[in-house]
Amino acid sequence: MYDPLHHPNPGSGEPYPNSYWATTIETQNSVRESLTGDIETEVLIIGAGYTGMSTALHLAREHHIQPLVIEANQTAWGCSGRNAGFILKSTGRMAWSAMQKKWGEEVMRGIYQEACSGVELVNNLIDEGIDCQVQEKGYLKVAHKPSMMNTLTEQASLLNRLFGYDVQVLSKQELHQHYMQDEMAFGAIRFDDGFGLNPLKLALGYQELLAKAGVKVHTGTPALSCERHGDWHVVTTPKARIKAKKLVIASNGYTAKGFNPVINNRFLPVLSQIIVTQPLTQEQLQACNFLTSNVVMDTRALKYYYRKLPDNRILFGGRGAITGKGAQDPYYADRLLAVLKQSFPALSAIGYDYAWAGWICMSLDDIPHIYEQDNVFYGMGYCGSGVSFSVQAGKRLAQRVAGMPMPQLPLYSRGLSKFPLPAMRRTGQWMYFQYGRVKDKYF
Repeated sequence: MYDPLHHPNPGSGEPYPNSYWATTIETQNSVRESLTGDIETEVLIIGAGYTGMSTALHLAREHHIQPLVIEANQTAWGCSGRNAGFILKSTGRMAWSAMQKKWGEEVMRGIYQEACSGVELVNNLIDEGIDCQVQEKGYLKVAHKPSMMNTLTEQASLLNRLFGYDVQVLSKQELHQHYMQDEMAFGAIRFDDGFGLNPLKLALGYQELLAKAGVKVHTGTPALSCERHGDWHVVTTPKARIKAKKLVIASNGYTAKGFNPVINNRFLPVLSQIIVTQPLTQEQLQACNFLTSNVVMDTRALKYYYRKLPDNRILFGGRGAITGKGAQDPYYADRLLAVLKQSFPALSAIGYDYAWAGWICMSLDDIPHIYEQDNVFYGMGYCGSGVSFSVQAGKRLAQRVAGMPMPQLPLYSRGLSKFPLPAMRRTGQWMYFQYGRVKDKYF
């Protein structure tokens, strides 16, 4: 599997992975022509995922700038088409209380408002006619052991006090009776505004909105090199040479090794693994009391997450291999299935029909950054929480490209920090995984 820390490019025109999402679309809907010839453009956007397409859409609609968008493989071939489809109010991994302690209440509230704006923006774009299998609203954060219920209850109280956010606290009995009988869940808090959808259909819906705005997505057009010639950024692809005044890097965790000095060694691609089971029978659903299609995530440091899909399959995800070389090892999918069966013993005989992995992008400080340096713009580091916020990031990137001021928030006022000892990033990841296993079991 393509590994951004080891490979110079992700391929050219590669098909979608064998994911459940890929089976729900007509492949021809995602195909666009590759770029050829010598081209000059004001703005070149590399990456046709959520960030890149949102940036392009807002540039065209709100700033009357027609950007050029290139994508190495297929539209949303990266994380935008591989994720679990969770729409949540989140910006990275840092807790609201940690933001308040580090930067003060005003900054924390500003970041929270950006997260809210991200969810609102996605909803508004869906309302323009995107059919992406939106499911019932609701997000359950479940306690993976009894002691975590105190932490969740405190979190619910904090959110209500700071934001007036009405978060419901559910006992183990209430959770099992009204939502699902997850034997590894010891209660939960429930948010009314999270929900699940088909992430690939969402991305292809954005592409159709782009087409209506007169912006093409050129797939099968990998950026092989990027050089600076005076005031121009010169990007070479297999069949084209592109000169751009402004360059937007929107490839996030799929950004190739050593692509541009502005972002080199400033992010860590981490694999997330997902399986989708065979469809559950009515008897199996009843045995698990699986009444909900709410999205679910637990309180582990090494989180598991799941949801019931419209055809009664269960999507279940968690951490994957450390490197791309190990991504295809069935061990990781089998491990997820084993954990799922621990949560729902009635599913002991079930198997999975789909298994795939994808790279999420971690930043050193656990928050995303939308930044510009020397006319190189980027939005990166969503830390696995980018389905909604990446679209808000694209809107802010478009404003920045157009020369507008940004909110004075750490998301926008500073760039990604370099990882210390960047060659040891994967070693550090492995050490964190070992720590997480011990923490989740004993603390």
